[in-house]
Amino acid sequence: MDEKDVSILEMLLQDSRINVTNMSQQLGIPRATIQDRIKRMVKKGIIKKFTIKPDYGKLGLNVTSYVFIAFAGNVEVSQRSLAYDIAKIPGVYEVSVISGEWDILLKIRTATVEEVGTLVIDRLRSMRGILKTETCVSFQTIKEE
Repeated sequence: MDEKDVSILEMLLQDSRINVTNMSQQLGIPRATIQDRIKRMVKKGIIKKFTIKPDYGKLGLNVTSYVFIAFAGNVEVSQRSLAYDIAKIPGVYEVSVISGEWDILLKIRTATVEEVGTLVIDRLRSMRGILKTETCVSFQTIKEE
């Protein structure tokens, strides 16, 4: 990637709906060149997908929480397969296998704190491979990408 690719990528990160003509005018690069560069970045896997960023509060998902999970070794499930199973649960928005004291980190979104409890107690803690959890409710999100 060169400076032009980086500039195109930064513009798309700010607003993936920006049209190529506007990008061309702002960057001083021909429209066809920008289209070709975007296609190349998609083909190389630099750009994985084009998406939207919803306002979760307006969707009724006012509570964002993070759940740390300790993996229980010596079970018939691997840590990686547990993470993939957790990722299928509605309300779970991110799943990361991490290092340190905890093994898996989740980002969940719910309408209420009670729903956080239901998800953690009834869904997560009943899954084979989960030793313990710790949940942190976010008071405010300052930056999210």
